[in-house]
Amino acid sequence: MSKIINDLMYSKDHEWVKAAGNIITIGITDFAQSELGDIIFIEIPEIGTEIKKDEPFGTIEAVKTVTDLLSPVSGKIKEINADLEDNPELVNQDCYNDGWIAKIELDDSNELNDLLKPEEYKAIID
Repeated sequence: MSKIINDLMYSKDHEWVKAAGNIITIGITDFAQSELGDIIFIEIPEIGTEIKKDEPFGTIEAVKTVTDLLSPVSGKIKEINADLEDNPELVNQDCYNDGWIAKIELDDSNELNDLLKPEEYKAIID
């Protein structure tokens, strides 16, 4: 059974979102990392890159597939998890903490209203 954290928000595309003011931390969910299998590479754009809601902002390569990371919000990348360059397996080991992917400065806080509550996300993956 996939782990879901109650104080996070979720996208239908299996990203989790943690809001702290207008800075949003994004990662992929436990369900997503378990479906992907062993993650071997993550491509994330540079700090300062503008990204748009529901559009790809990077890729995750696993042993069996490559998939786009779709941004759950629009904004500017403020920080990336540099540890993932040498240790992409952190996403498999601890997707909600050490395996976070990027921090985004949010353009429009109303976009957070489109995200799923933990129980809504659970209903999608069950």
